[in-house]
Formats: sequence, structure tokens, C-alpha cells
Amino acid sequence: MAKIALVDDDRNILTSVAMTLEAEGFEVVTYNDGQAALDGFNIGLPDLAVLDIKMPRMDGMDLLQRLRQKTKMPVIFLTSKDDEIDEVLGLRMGADDYVKKPFSQRLLVERIRALLRRQDAIDNNTVGDTEETKVIERGNLRMDPLRHSVSWKGNEVSLTVTEFLLLQALAQRPGFVKSRDQLMDVAYDDQVYVDDRTIDSHIKRLRKKMRTADDDFSAIETLYGIGYRYNEE
Repeated sequence: MAKIALVDDDRNILTSVAMTLEAEGFEVVTYNDGQAALDGFNIGLPDLAVLDIKMPRMDGMDLLQRLRQKTKMPVIFLTSKDDEIDEVLGLRMGADDYVKKPFSQRLLVERIRALLRRQDAIDNNTVGDTEETKVIERGNLRMDPLRHSVSWKGNEVSLTVTEFLLLQALAQRPGFVKSRDQLMDVAYDDQVYVDDRTIDSHIKRLRKKMRTADDDFSAIETLYGIGYRYNEE
């Protein structure tokens, strides 16, 4: 049974998310600020932490910075801010994923499961020999699914789990078109409803992040009314 820590100063979120995770079979411990969480983590680390960014005493960024000094435990950020600066900064500091409020609890559960699977593979030194886990090299792109690492022309790019899954699905078969429905199936559990615009938004943000490594990045092509494909460069 994996132990999940929830850190948020909103008691309603703590209560509702804790109930959902416990119903899914997780052990849950909750904290209402960053300092309380740090004190608890010094006694014993959970398997994964879900952190709010804006909290009293110690915010999520400060807590993450201290955690990364001693552990690579998976961390998901929760935030109600629309500013992408927080997302980029959090990922560069070592966060593994980023979920905006209000959020689907089912989606959060799926992101938690994905990160725990990845961490388990790393801890057990699982060899990436399946289609989902083997290292992908496509021209200037290199992806290591087990370590959730992405580089373009040798430059590291920080992606959320969802963005990573979308890029992986496209890069696995260069030149082949993936419809929005197919990409939804890759990125989300079938119990989570998302519309076409959600996928479009993820692709837009994915392209933007890849262009931080290369202003001329154009490997992801849009076929209007159909979907997307990866063109190997």
C-alpha cells in the first residue's frame, strides 16, 4: 500500500482528496502547511507527495527545495494560479507533475499511479524493453520513459506526465497521425472526460516547452480536423 502525503491549507481539499485516495487503496497522511509537512517528512517519508504551492509558514516551492536536498520522491504540485511561471519553475526545481485547481480527482489518482509505476521501475532498475518503457531516439529527440527525462539537441526539457505521454505517443511512430481521441486515450483514464480543446492546449504547451530548447522546434505537426503527427528531424 503506497503512502501519499497531501499538503494543502484548504481543509475541504484535504478531506475530499484523502477520501478518494483511501477508497483507491492508498494510505494517506495530511498536512495543512509546508512546515508541518517537513516536520512529518523528517520522521518518515511517504511514497509520493501532493503539494499546494501557496501555503502559510512554508509554501510548496520552499518545501520542494528542501525535499530535493535529500530525496527524489515523486511530487505533484496543486495550484490555482494561471501563471505558467510557477509551473516551469516548479518543474525545474524537481516537481514531477502539475495539476491546476479545480481538478478532476480521478485525473489526480491516475497521475499518482503513473508516477508510482515510474518510481517503482527506477527503484527496481527495470530494463526498458517494452514499447512503453524503452528509450526513444528520434533525430534530435531523446526520451527515457523510466526516468521521465526528455532532451532535444542535448538540452533537457521539463515536461509534466501528461505532456510526456503525449510526446511519447507521437514520437513512437513518426509520420503516423494520432487523432485527438487516440491522444486522449493515451493521456487520460477512460473514466476522465476531456474535450478536444484540452488536448490542443496540452500540445500548445508542449511545443512551447520544446522551443525553450530550440526556437525552431517544429517536429509536432497539426493536421487540422484530423489530429497530430511527429515528423522526425
